[in-house]
Amino acid sequence: MKHVVHAACPHDCPDACGVLITIEDGRATRIQGDPEHPVTRGFLCAKVAKYLDRVYSPDRVLYPMRRVKPKGPPAPAGERARATQASAWERLPWDEALDEIAHRLRRIVADHGPESILPFSYGGTLAALNGASMDRRFFHRLGASQLERSICSTAGEEGLKSVLGIKLGTEPEQFAHARYIIAWGSNIHGNNVHLWPFIEEARRQGAKLVVIDPYRTRTAKLADWYLPINPGTDAALFLGLMHVIINESLFDAGYVSRCTVGFEELKARAQEYPPEKVAHWTGISADDIRKLAREYATGRPSVIRVNYGIQRSERGGMAMRAVAMLPCLIGSWKELGGGLQMSLSGSFGLNKAALEMPQLMQKALGRPARTINMVQLGSVLNSTTMVPPVQALFVYNSNPAAVCPNHNEVVRGLMRPDLFTVVHEQFFTDTTDYADIVLPATTFFEHKDLQTAYGHYYLQVSNQAMDPAGECRSNVDLFRALAERMGFEDECFRDTVDSMIDRALDSPNPWLHGITRDRLENEHRIRLNFAAPNRVGANRVGTGVSPVQAERSSAAMPFLPFATGNFPTPSGKAEFYSEALKRQGIDPVVAFTPPEESRHGSGSRAAGFPLELLARKPDNHLNSSFANVPSVRKMEPGLAELEMHPTDAAARGVHEGDRVRVFNARGETVLQARVDGSVAPGVVAARLDWARFSPGGANINVLTSEKLTDMGNAATFYSVCVEVELFQS
Repeated sequence: MKHVVHAACPHDCPDACGVLITIEDGRATRIQGDPEHPVTRGFLCAKVAKYLDRVYSPDRVLYPMRRVKPKGPPAPAGERARATQASAWERLPWDEALDEIAHRLRRIVADHGPESILPFSYGGTLAALNGASMDRRFFHRLGASQLERSICSTAGEEGLKSVLGIKLGTEPEQFAHARYIIAWGSNIHGNNVHLWPFIEEARRQGAKLVVIDPYRTRTAKLADWYLPINPGTDAALFLGLMHVIINESLFDAGYVSRCTVGFEELKARAQEYPPEKVAHWTGISADDIRKLAREYATGRPSVIRVNYGIQRSERGGMAMRAVAMLPCLIGSWKELGGGLQMSLSGSFGLNKAALEMPQLMQKALGRPARTINMVQLGSVLNSTTMVPPVQALFVYNSNPAAVCPNHNEVVRGLMRPDLFTVVHEQFFTDTTDYADIVLPATTFFEHKDLQTAYGHYYLQVSNQAMDPAGECRSNVDLFRALAERMGFEDECFRDTVDSMIDRALDSPNPWLHGITRDRLENEHRIRLNFAAPNRVGANRVGTGVSPVQAERSSAAMPFLPFATGNFPTPSGKAEFYSEALKRQGIDPVVAFTPPEESRHGSGSRAAGFPLELLARKPDNHLNSSFANVPSVRKMEPGLAELEMHPTDAAARGVHEGDRVRVFNARGETVLQARVDGSVAPGVVAARLDWARFSPGGANINVLTSEKLTDMGNAATFYSVCVEVELFQS
């Protein structure tokens, strides 16, 4: 029997594609994009197009497994590794696995207290239920330490909200109406591909695409103008642009007067950053800075797609704060096709408290549990002063042994014989190499969920297409069963998937008005109801008509969130000056200070590490997801390469194809030199991969640090200095 199931891709991508899964006799035989989705329009990225290879991979974890050999990675990659890995485990019945986990957790709680248990999860799925619902309830009720999930995006989010007050922006459909488009730290063609057709539509109408990025990405190669910028200097470029826009009166004086605060302070600050001064830091000439400022301010409507790359440096929050000011200064929020997009996720406003139930911590501890930052996992696991020490680690939706900074310290902590580690996973990963118990997890084909997005305004239900493979269980089912084993009698642990979707939609957010589970199941995707009175006073439609008529009107009308101002900030305006930042000891306007670990910072050259490393992401993986699927790996050649500028290579006697040692005080790895024009002088680049696929079992995170950003406590993956030399075998 053959039928088609509507689903949504939950992986960590802004696009959240509508997906059609063809099922024949219980087996998935085809995956394709949903042609009726207004944004993703019926095509998939290259990796998700191969998703059947993931679902039916011979390497899937299908049963609970217990470690029977010492912790550590298997033999080198290949069949020998697979055999070695298999021999390290024995199969367990689910009941026995759950009993053992519950027994160990109870004993750890008795000996050390519940905060000695640490959950560790992140963006393995962005779906509402399997991302954060029953799992959060479980660890709240247990009284476990809470995880500050800040490794990826929080610096940029805090920077954005310091100006706008909320994570909103230009909807992707409007990019087709723009006439000047800046991709700032955003590899759209590589990791936001469903925005690309709207940009191409704009270019056919005469729009110009400018790319600002320290690496010559796929998008940069396709740009009308590419501006390579030195890592971590984005705030400096902004201030140079401000200098020109303000001094040449290219700003929108009316919008600035009505809708912003702090313009005089911003104007004074901009005088300190003439283009010639900024050129020294950024590597972009003063003439190009002037040209960019003039074109952006006058080539209307102009829009910026800024992504998380700019916020992964030490001053990443300030960098995003700076860029977020630009459309407020020139008033482009008023225009169809104008504004800025970083994340649109602030629009959905699901009832997360009903899903996660943080009040359960009061039942366990009588107070909120302590919080541990995920970026500093290595230090936490090896701490001799933390009380209580972490004695159990429960990993799901993440692969910390691959993605966390300071890899050597993370591995040293995971190797602790006294650390009880459980991993819920679809595959044996770098992290399962150090697990005591591995539990089999479903893919999105095998469970139902609710899907938001951070790159468009459509909410979707992702329906279950097939029975779980083997004995795989969803996050929801796992933590429901584990709560029962722990003796938690709270009614919330018996909630069904459908009831949790209903709870999530039962939200005070007016933009969810009229959106129900039944509607989502029948219509498959629903645009947020911007006809309802909203929190930012944006483009309201439908006044005086029925809710259904209003919603239909809203669906047909572009959403201009800040056309008339009304920003949800303390002042009600876009904040060029922020009292909240001042109270935190952060510059309340905007400023540039070079990252300490950079060519212009304090001590990197003196320490013998003069090259700035971009620990960048592959185009065809999602962080560590998909990296182990052979058909996807074939699309990402040269993973074990270090990309260098010819000037830096020549100074070190390095030629194309040479093996080089890349090192700093934290670690080293051996890569193959690729001498091309992908980076500027003084910058090198290497792509993230699983450690087990990397030379010597060490990926580029042996070089990155646990230092946190200026806002949001995020990771500083792009503030890294190294030296390179020929490898002496």
